[in-house]
Amino acid sequence: MESRVQRAVELKKKGYNCAQAVACTYCDLVEIDEVTMFKITEGFGVGFGCMQGTCGAISGAAVLAGLLKSSGDLETHDTKAAVQKLSKEILTAFGEKNGATICREIKGVDTGVVLRSCPGCVEDAAALAEKILFSDK
Repeated sequence: MESRVQRAVELKKKGYNCAQAVACTYCDLVEIDEVTMFKITEGFGVGFGCMQGTCGAISGAAVLAGLLKSSGDLETHDTKAAVQKLSKEILTAFGEKNGATICREIKGVDTGVVLRSCPGCVEDAAALAEKILFSDK
C-alpha cells in the first residue's frame, strides 16, 4: 500500500478533527463509508473532552483497529483482547515518539511547551496505523 499519511494531514488542514483525519483516510481498508466514519469520530476531536483526554489522532487509529480486527461477535467478544493490544501498541509508540498521549499535555496547555502540532499528531498516528494495522495491505 502506498502511504496515505499526507492525505491524513491534508484532511486535518481541510477542517477535519484529528480523529476524523486519521480514520477517514483509511475508510476503504475497513469497509466503511467516509460520512459514517466522519460521524463516528466527530466526538473524539480536541482530545476528547476539550483537551482533557487522549489525542484524537490516536483515537482515530484505535477506531480503525476495531473496525479492521473485531469479529463483531456480540456474544463471545473473541477479538476484544487483540484489538485492545493493537490500540495499546499505537498509543505506546505515539507516546514514546511525542512524550505524551493526552491532548492537553501535547499542546502544553499547563506548561507552555508544545510537544507536537495537531497536523504532526495526525501524521504520527497515521504512520503508526499504517505500520501496525495495514502493513499487509
